[in-house]
Amino acid sequence: MEPVSRPRVKICCISSVEEAWLAMRYGASALGLVSAMPSGPGVIEDNLIREIAATIPPGVATFLLTSAQDAEAIIAQQRHTGVNTLQICDRLTGGSYEDIRDALPGIKLVQVIHVTGPQSLDEARMVATQVDAILLDSGNQSLAVKELGGTGRVHDWAISRAIRAAIDIPLYLAGGLNADNVGEAIEAVRPFALDICSGVRTDGSLDEAKLSAFMRAAGVLSKDARV
Repeated sequence: MEPVSRPRVKICCISSVEEAWLAMRYGASALGLVSAMPSGPGVIEDNLIREIAATIPPGVATFLLTSAQDAEAIIAQQRHTGVNTLQICDRLTGGSYEDIRDALPGIKLVQVIHVTGPQSLDEARMVATQVDAILLDSGNQSLAVKELGGTGRVHDWAISRAIRAAIDIPLYLAGGLNADNVGEAIEAVRPFALDICSGVRTDGSLDEAKLSAFMRAAGVLSKDARV
């Protein structure tokens, strides 16, 4: 996809209605709601995801982060939570993307690719024709306890840039972003959107000062904007 100079921002690991509205007040265009994962931060119950998603106004994307690898299980999660976007954090092994689309018309599909090396480029190309966006993260599905996000680690942005250039759908960049490195990340990758969790949190809670600094560094807010 063509490079973007001013990417959108998704704030992930939202844990309450209050956090959701704080993120939106600072310009977030998408919110990440983390369901059961084998590891990592921000996990909340599906009932709370449904409660938060129901309060979000039109125009803001609500992402359900799911570790499920079966299409039927993913369909059931979306129907329960009411989100408008599915972030599939592991490889789909049961059913197909087409099954999900047929069951859930209008729901957007985002596939996570964990950038572990040059082979991630081939993986992204394979699924890019079947989903609405690719999200690059720094997890590792080969560990005994899988890492499917929230690692706080930066991966190789040169591979990320190559993936962005090779696919024709939007690319979200995650993995170790913060106010200090986001400018470099934007310059290196030129993604459609940025995705951040730990870089705007303190002791697990959304930190307004860190959120403000990140949004200004990412160009979502001007340096002198008042919120």
